[in-house]
This record gives sequence, structure tokens and C-alpha cells, in this order.
Amino acid sequence: MDDITIDVLIIGAGPSGSVAAAHLFNQGLSIKVVEKSKFPRFVIGESLIPRCMDHFDEVGLLDAIKQADFEVKTGARFIKGDAVCEFDFKEKFTKGWDWTWQLPRADFDKLLTDELERKGVDITFENEVVDVVFDSDGTSKTTVKNKDGEQYSIHAKFIIDSSGYGRVLPRLLDLDKPSSLGKHASLFTHVKDTNRPEGKEGTLITFDIINTESWLWVIPFSNGNTSIGFVGPIDFIESFKGTPSERFNEMLKLSDHYAERFKDSPLLFEPKEIKNYSKAVKQLYGKGYALTGNSAEFLDPVFSSGVTFATESALLASKLIVKELNNEQVDWEVDYSDYIKSGVSVFSTYVKEWYTGNLQTLFFHQPENKANKEQICAVLAGYVWDKSNPFVSKHDRLVKSLAYLIAMEEGRDAQSK
Repeated sequence: MDDITIDVLIIGAGPSGSVAAAHLFNQGLSIKVVEKSKFPRFVIGESLIPRCMDHFDEVGLLDAIKQADFEVKTGARFIKGDAVCEFDFKEKFTKGWDWTWQLPRADFDKLLTDELERKGVDITFENEVVDVVFDSDGTSKTTVKNKDGEQYSIHAKFIIDSSGYGRVLPRLLDLDKPSSLGKHASLFTHVKDTNRPEGKEGTLITFDIINTESWLWVIPFSNGNTSIGFVGPIDFIESFKGTPSERFNEMLKLSDHYAERFKDSPLLFEPKEIKNYSKAVKQLYGKGYALTGNSAEFLDPVFSSGVTFATESALLASKLIVKELNNEQVDWEVDYSDYIKSGVSVFSTYVKEWYTGNLQTLFFHQPENKANKEQICAVLAGYVWDKSNPFVSKHDRLVKSLAYLIAMEEGRDAQSK
């Protein structure tokens, strides 16, 4: 096969790669997207948050998504026993989108690539990157293997690694490092939602808390199916024995809210399990490349941040590449790494404090503090770069401090009774 010479190679055609490709194509650069899988393909990350709507809108993909009639997501509900905390994205501190979607990722990702190909973007599926060599000036030679085992080379001025869980450049360049988050596992599937209630209850995304560290997600889709998954410490997930379906059905009995609704719902595929899914890297960029989305960092699914970090980092990296290729000065450490890490740090705090129970204390405390709830809601909507929000600027101590004050208050109330 003939070698290819382009401006930018994008590895991976998921939401991160699609947003990067859309922006660079719109700017007139020569690009190629190489994707190992054949679309549609199953992947988790089915709940979006409003911040990513800005990205799809900016690169011209939003209208195509709207036409797909995915289930609209206007907030999220958290349940713990009899306690319920519901967030409405309309009632958030930071201005921005107050809705998004919950959707089957196989359909969503295929929609994005179909729209890009319709516009003329060069996407090659079932091709795998097997080697990358960088020159001192950042230009690169990437070896790609097609589905027939034939190899060819792509010469590029820059590479965006949007390969998600494939983590191509982190593997090839030894960039992986251990995540600071706890080791958890997930067991999940899709079901035919035969007992779906009418109205809002039937469409609401919910996180049902089994215990402080273990919870169930329920994500209804507009096609009548629902995604259900359990998350918890590895030893908890593996304490259930039998086939994946038997384990899943036993775990479902732990949910007072959903056991009855889903007990007879047909599983659409054998439940899948993943372990130790939180990932981190030594650096987010290097001479001639940038890591975006799950290729760089993946936190935890509890707040649905995955796609938003994927598209935020993809759009920002693409903008900086355009500037660099136009011989403008770019400080990748400040303009990219520091910026993305600041958002990751905020969400990391919320993930950690969720599993300590401190954030759950804030969620379910009564009476609600309206101002605090609106500020937390802005974080859950993905606006984690708004430093005017105290739950962003003081994230590393505010959640913990408020949870402590609530515990002290409840202790005093208990003593006075």
C-alpha cells in the first residue's frame, strides 16, 4: 500500500476523535482518522453532560445529533434508601446548556462518523496503529496494519491520540501511570425495558446507591432499551458467583427501587465486566502529539464525565494544533496540560469524596441548601473550569468541610433529643 502524507493523524473515531476531526477539517487541514474497530461497536459512556453540547455545536455536529431523537437528559437522580436527591440542569450556578442526551454509544458514535464522512472526512475503519516514530521536529511516521494484515505508513506533522481504552500512544511511548482513584469494577448490560413506567419516571437517569462504595446506574434510551450497570469495589462485584447473567440478576435484587421493574426484563447481551478502569498518564502531550479523552485520563462513571473530557480535550488540542501549524506560539503546558488537569482535578475530588461518603452527605442532607445545590449541579453539568463557582475553586476542601459541619450538626441534634 502507498504511504500517506497529511497534516494531522487522528487515532480513534469515537466522540473525541470525531470532534477533533470536525474542527481540523473545518479549518482546512489535511487529516486522516484511523480506527481499529468497525462501527457500530459497543462501548460504555452512554450518559452525556451538558458541557459537551458546546463542543458538538462549535464543530458543526449538533444538528445531526438532534435529528437522531435520542433520549433527552435534563438532570440526574440519586437514590439512597428512602432518600432522593434530584438535580435539574436548569437550576445550576454556571450559565450554559441545561440539557443533553442519554444514548446507546454504538448508535451515537456511528452517527458522528457517518456525518463526518458525508462532509468528506477521511476515516478508515478496522485499521490498527502498530508503531509510531517521532523525529526531533515532532513530525512522525506511523505504521498502520489493515484488516488483511498489510502495513502502510502515515507521515504527519502532528498526532492526536483519541484511541480511548485502546490507549495507543500511552502504550507505545510508556506514558501510563497508576491512577490515584480506588480500584473498582463494573458489571453491566442492556435490557429490554418491558415494564418501563409512563412519563418522567420511565426516562429518568438514576444512580441507586447500594452502599457507600457500590451503586447501580439506570440509563433509559429512547429506543425502549435501558442500560443497567453495577459499580463497586472489586471484591464486592466478585462476591457474586455464577455466570455473568446469574451474578447480575442476584445483584439486581439489592435494589429496592428497581428490582421489581427489571426482574423479568430480557438481557440483550451477556453482562460484561471491567476492572480497574480508572487510568492516568505521565504527560498529556509531547513534541508532535497530544492525548485526548480516555487516552489520557479516565476517572469513574459515577458523574458521566468521560465524553465531556474527551470532547473538551479534543477541541482544545485541535485549536492549539491549528495555531502551531500556522507558526503561532503555543505553550502546551499552560494552554493544554494545566487547563485539562484543572478540570480533571475537580472531578477527581468529586469521585473521591463520593466514595468516602462526604459528597453523598451533601446530596441527601435536609433541608437542602439551594445555593450549594446549584453550585454542585454546575459541576455535575461539566462546567468544572468556572472558577467563580466555590465548588470548583475550593473543590479540594469545600466538600469535605461541609460534610464535616453537617455531621457535627447532626451529632448535636441527636444529643439534644
